Amino acid sequence: MAQQLWLLRHGEAVPHDEAPDDERELTDRGRDQSRAAGRALSALDVEVHLCFTSPKVRARETAELACDFLGVEPIDDDSLAEGFDGEAALDLMGAAGADQRVLVVGHEPDFSQVVYDLTGGRVDFKKGGVAGIRLDGSRGELIVLLRPRETDRIG
Repeated sequence: MAQQLWLLRHGEAVPHDEAPDDERELTDRGRDQSRAAGRALSALDVEVHLCFTSPKVRARETAELACDFLGVEPIDDDSLAEGFDGEAALDLMGAAGADQRVLVVGHEPDFSQVVYDLTGGRVDFKKGGVAGIRLDGSRGELIVLLRPRETDRIG
């Protein structure tokens, strides 16, 4: 089996004018989106071996809520805070062994760029959305794209 990279965009957060960007928390809806994503990954039998998250509050909260369903502890990684791309994703995957599933939690427009960099596909990555990429070296294949309403139906 090949490595898999799973991308989870943080859930809905409070507006920009309510807190500094790094400190914006999830709304109730954002917390529901995060739990739904974790339940969906669990229901799809995605065994996550490692989870890396942006240290921004909304991403960290998303990771913690989703990982409650996955049995892993999120690890803060500054590369996910801003400017994360396909090369950075491959660097994180290098920390995992062969056949590992790695979940990363972060932001747009970074995650759409990662999907493009690794697969050539263009996606509309919604808050609380999930994408799965099967990796073969530096190239990948998009295997799953779930919008938040779809994670609710699966989980």
